[in-house]
Amino acid sequence: MWSRSDAPRIMIVRLSAIGDSILTLPVLNALRDHFPHARLSWLIADYCAPIVRGHESLDELVEVNRGWLKSPRTIKQVRRRLHDMRLDVTIDVQGLAKSALPAWLSGAKRRIGFSRADREGREFSTWLNNELVHPSALHVVDRNLGLLKPLGIDNPTVRFDVPEHPSEIKAASDFIESRTLRQGFVVLNINAAWLSKRWTMERFAQVAKYLADRYGLASVLPWGNEREREDAERVAAKVPSHAMVLPKFSLTQLGSLFRRARLFVGSDTGPLHLASAVGTRCIGLYGRAVDRSGVYGPQGIVICHNHTSSDDAMRRNKDNDAMRLISVDEVCQAC
Repeated sequence: MWSRSDAPRIMIVRLSAIGDSILTLPVLNALRDHFPHARLSWLIADYCAPIVRGHESLDELVEVNRGWLKSPRTIKQVRRRLHDMRLDVTIDVQGLAKSALPAWLSGAKRRIGFSRADREGREFSTWLNNELVHPSALHVVDRNLGLLKPLGIDNPTVRFDVPEHPSEIKAASDFIESRTLRQGFVVLNINAAWLSKRWTMERFAQVAKYLADRYGLASVLPWGNEREREDAERVAAKVPSHAMVLPKFSLTQLGSLFRRARLFVGSDTGPLHLASAVGTRCIGLYGRAVDRSGVYGPQGIVICHNHTSSDDAMRRNKDNDAMRLISVDEVCQAC
């Protein structure tokens, strides 16, 4: 077992997605707190990398594209780089073949991962990781931190410490100033990739009107792609004096904007977990499976009426009937 004075070389493997990467940040901070001299790295998909890049607890970020495992040449390049890092330990937070494989390719003698239980340790990850931890905690943040027990880290302080850079602060501040939002605003994240995670646009519009009438707060609507932008414009058009569509913001710029919001309302998506991680008060709207990925921490409120658990493949193909069980009144009351 290492002591605080040792400098082990440890790599976290969490390739995707954005929300899950955010929820893995406490693992990075716990490692830094316990091993202040360690060399800490993270293997991550390039589209998720901005949320981790520049983190004060991180020494090296290894970015791969989504299709890297389909290219023998790229696999060799990644393997060579990981070998050159001379890793002592890998921590496979994702628990899939695509995350366990690079851990194994790295040559690290200790490869920590989940055992096959409760939707963890999936595919052949348990064949490639050689120190398996049974997932005992309920929430994914605490479950991830459980992977550190073989390293002598138990019940660490939970910190996210999402990086914030001057350019992102400026982008957020310029938007707030240009829209005269210095007295406060709310973020309504109306979009989600899966239909099963979407509340209705009409209900979001009603919440925006309530927030303006009751508290004098405007609602800001972020978006990530053209479909989401069009949906945000439809909601804003329903309540033109109460809601506005955000210009195109990067993920890290959104983090800076969320820090300055009075409240965030949205479903189980990356932006919700980002807002929670930067300390914004959040109301999370959940259709199903809230236990693992509910808003983490005391600043979060979860609204959910259907607690039926299902795997990601099933949820991806579900309709949004469970989300429709959430009423406008209960969201407004939670505000």
